[in-house]
Amino acid sequence: MWIVELTFTGGPERLAARPAHRDRLVALHRDGTVLMAGPYTDDTGALIILDVPGRAAADAVLAADPYFTTPGVSVTDVREWTPLPL
Repeated sequence: MWIVELTFTGGPERLAARPAHRDRLVALHRDGTVLMAGPYTDDTGALIILDVPGRAAADAVLAADPYFTTPGVSVTDVREWTPLPL
């Protein structure tokens, strides 16, 4: 699994791009690619958990969504994560 961390700054471009981005996340959740996603409560960023086989697949998910290159959105970290089997 992969954790994607985003940082937000103010700006109308980010807010305008957000509805299409959220629709995409819902579709990716339905197919099992996105396990969880959401903004931090202070709206300074967000966290997305991807269930993909490797870094190239995580990068492909990011590249397919223009939100990740929208002014006001920065991908600050992409790291592999192994959850505990609880």
